Amino acid sequence: MSPTFLYTLIAILLTLLLWLGWHSYVLKRRVVELTKAVLNTSNQPLPQDMPHLEELSNAIAALQSQFRDRLADANAEGAQLAAVIEQIPDGIIIADEEDKIQFANPAAHTLLENASLLESRVVQALRYHQLIEIWQKSKKTKTVQSDVLEIPFQRGFLQLVVAPDQYAPGGSLLLIQDLTRLRHLETVRRDFISNLSHELRTPLASLRALTETLQDGALDDPPVAQRFLSRIETEVDALTQMAQELLDLSRIESGQIELNLQNTTPQKILQRATERMRMQAERADIHLVLDCPNELPNIQADVARIEQVLVNLIHNGIKFTSMGGTVTLSAESGSRSIRFAVSDSGIGIPANDLPRIFERFYKADPSRRSRGTGLGLSISKHLIEAHGGKLWAESVEGQGSTFYFELPIN
Repeated sequence: MSPTFLYTLIAILLTLLLWLGWHSYVLKRRVVELTKAVLNTSNQPLPQDMPHLEELSNAIAALQSQFRDRLADANAEGAQLAAVIEQIPDGIIIADEEDKIQFANPAAHTLLENASLLESRVVQALRYHQLIEIWQKSKKTKTVQSDVLEIPFQRGFLQLVVAPDQYAPGGSLLLIQDLTRLRHLETVRRDFISNLSHELRTPLASLRALTETLQDGALDDPPVAQRFLSRIETEVDALTQMAQELLDLSRIESGQIELNLQNTTPQKILQRATERMRMQAERADIHLVLDCPNELPNIQADVARIEQVLVNLIHNGIKFTSMGGTVTLSAESGSRSIRFAVSDSGIGIPANDLPRIFERFYKADPSRRSRGTGLGLSISKHLIEAHGGKLWAESVEGQGSTFYFELPIN
């Protein structure tokens, strides 16, 4: 072997060793950097000595474990959010930049009366031009827009709120709310204030007129003064009754009333109410009839409160029945309840007024001429519901009315 060849071989070996050493250093340095990065990401302390492949493997395993935990937490939060969106009564729709619906919760399908909203166009889903115009205005101005639409055939109100989708340029977020009940409550509140003002105005005006007449000299005529004082007493009694009934209604609606439940028979309750109202029926020349079998099951009820309900229903029947007419009390047994009924042959209730007769102070037009606070039916309804029953009415104008209520059997 020549010296030249030997020197060449040694040079090649030295070069190879240097190359391997350099690459080993670079590789180890990259392992150190990668290990530090992984440990920093997984919030683990850095080792004091130089990390090796084992530390890198452990760090990667820890990072994978944290990633799985965070993914599980994200999935749980997503499931909770999805459950909330599924259950809320407001409709939620998400549309993309091409105006195709990508998400719609069950409430949206119900409120828009469309079972297949996904992938359909927003214009097709909204249907009503007023809602479509609000959505288009929001798309054009890139601002939040809202409006309320009255649906005349359904007597309902829908509110649409449209906002640009900040996470998908060109997309839209739509919120649909059913305001029917809220509008109804607002109407009831407005009517309550109006009716209360009306009911208070009449006796107060009468009291003012009577007292002014007495002050102007009627006191000097004892018979006239006595008659006026008697009328004042009547008006004061009416105001006292109204105040008491308002107090009773407030207590019932707030759940402050306590029922004195006892085991009793339907016949006993009907007989007590009949005897209590018989004199009034005779004075009005109305036939008061009791039709109740003896073998009905017992019920748990506050006898005084149920008698109050029956007296109120009988009083209304007598008041709106002409002389010679009939008011009939009856009861029958169902599978789980006793159904009571108070029927009259009177003037009946107009169809438009029938759904509202249990509202506070509400009176049908024909009854505006009669005395009464207009609270009796509302109180009766709450009392029956406090017993776990229900109260409703059926009537044909000109052919009389029937009020039913059910109480559960023991």
